[in-house]
Amino acid sequence: MSIDQPARRSPIWWVPTLYFAEGLPLWVVLVVARQMYKSMGVANDQIARWTSLLVLAWAFKPLWSPLLEAVRSKKSVIILFQLIGGASLGLMALVLQLPVFFAVSIALLGVVAIASATHDIAADGLYIASLNKRQQAEYAGWQGGFYNTAKFVAVGGLVVVAGNLEKSMPPAQAWMIIFLILGAAMALLALYHSRALPNPAAGDAGIAVRDAFRTLREVFIDFFRKPGIWLAILFVLLFRAGEAQVTTIAQLFLRDARALGGLGLTTEQVGWAYGTAGTLAFIIGSVIGGYFAAWLGLRRAIFFLILGMNLPNVAFCYLSLAMPTDLTIITAAIFIENFGFGFGFVGLILYLMQVVSVGKYQTAHYAFGTGFMALGLFLFGSISGDIQIALGYQKFFVWVLLSAIPVLILSRIVRIPDERQANA
Repeated sequence: MSIDQPARRSPIWWVPTLYFAEGLPLWVVLVVARQMYKSMGVANDQIARWTSLLVLAWAFKPLWSPLLEAVRSKKSVIILFQLIGGASLGLMALVLQLPVFFAVSIALLGVVAIASATHDIAADGLYIASLNKRQQAEYAGWQGGFYNTAKFVAVGGLVVVAGNLEKSMPPAQAWMIIFLILGAAMALLALYHSRALPNPAAGDAGIAVRDAFRTLREVFIDFFRKPGIWLAILFVLLFRAGEAQVTTIAQLFLRDARALGGLGLTTEQVGWAYGTAGTLAFIIGSVIGGYFAAWLGLRRAIFFLILGMNLPNVAFCYLSLAMPTDLTIITAAIFIENFGFGFGFVGLILYLMQVVSVGKYQTAHYAFGTGFMALGLFLFGSISGDIQIALGYQKFFVWVLLSAIPVLILSRIVRIPDERQANA
C-alpha cells in the first residue's frame, strides 16, 4: 500500500476512532480515576488536588508543540503516544495492590496525561493536513460526537462495570480489571490506526527544531501583544471557576456516606447517572447553546451563556439540602447541571475562536487559549477539595454559585466583536 493510499480513504474510517482515542484518556483522568480513588478510601482533598494537577499537561502542551513540527509523520506520533498511554493504563492495573498505590498511580496517570496531550496536538494536526476545508467542517460533528462517546463508554460503561464488580470483590481488584480493559482498548486503537490513518506528505513539516522554537517565540510575542490580552486571559481563567469546582466535588458528594453529608450512591449508580444522563445533557446543551449564540451573536449572548452554565449548579445546592433518596430526582439534578455546562461551554469555545485566536497564528493562539482554559481548571479544581472540607457540602455548593460572579462582571467589560456569527 502506498503512503498516500490511506489518505484517499474516507475520513469516516478514522476520524471517529481518532477522536475517541483523544477523549478517552481525558475522561479517565477527570472522572474514572476520581471514582476509583473514592472507592479505595482516598480523601476528597487529595483526590481533587492531585487529579486536577494532571490537567496541567493539557494546559502546557503548546510549549512542546514545536517539537512535533520537526517530526515528519504525525501518524507515527499518534500511534506511539496511543501505545504509551495504553501501556501506562495497563501498568495502573498492576500497582493498585501496592501499599503506595496512590503515589505510583498518580505518576502513571501523569504519563497518561502527557501522552494524551501530545497525542492531541498530532491528531489535530493530522486532521487539518489530511482534510480540505469542506471536509474539516463536515467531520467536525464526528469529532465532538466521538469525543463525548469516549465519556459515555468510560463513565456510563466502565464505571458501571466497576460498580458491579465491587459487589463481589475488593475495589482494588475491580478497578484492576477496568484499567486492564482501558489499556487494551488504547493498544487496539493504536493497532487499528497503524492501518487506518492517512499519512499525508509532510511538506515543510520536517523543519529544524531550532526553527520551530524561533517560530514559537514569534507566536508568543504576537499573542501577548494583542490588545486587551491580559483581561482576556483573566476571563478565560475565571470562565470555568464554578464548573471546575462542582465537577470535581459533585462526583465525590454523590458517593460519600449520608453521615458525612453525601448521598451515599454506589459506584454503579454514579456511573449510570453521569455517564448516561450527564453525557446526553451535555450534548443537548451544547447544541442549543450553539444555536442560541448564532441567533443572538456572541457579544449579546455571552452573559446568558455564563449564567446558563452556572445557575443550574443550584441543583446541587438542592441535593445537599434535601438529601433525596430517589435516584430519579438525583439523576434529574445531574441532567440539569450538565445541560447548563454544555450550554455555557459554547460561549468559551466561541470566545477563544473569535477573540483570543484571531490573527496571523490562529491555530497556535487557539492552542494557547485552550491551555489557559485548562490552567483555570487546575487552579480551581485543585483547591475545591480543601474548600469543601472547610465548608461542608451545603455551603460549598453555595460558594460554587458565588464563584461565577467575577466572570459575569468581566463579560460586560472584555472586548467582543459586535457581530452575529452565522456558524457558531
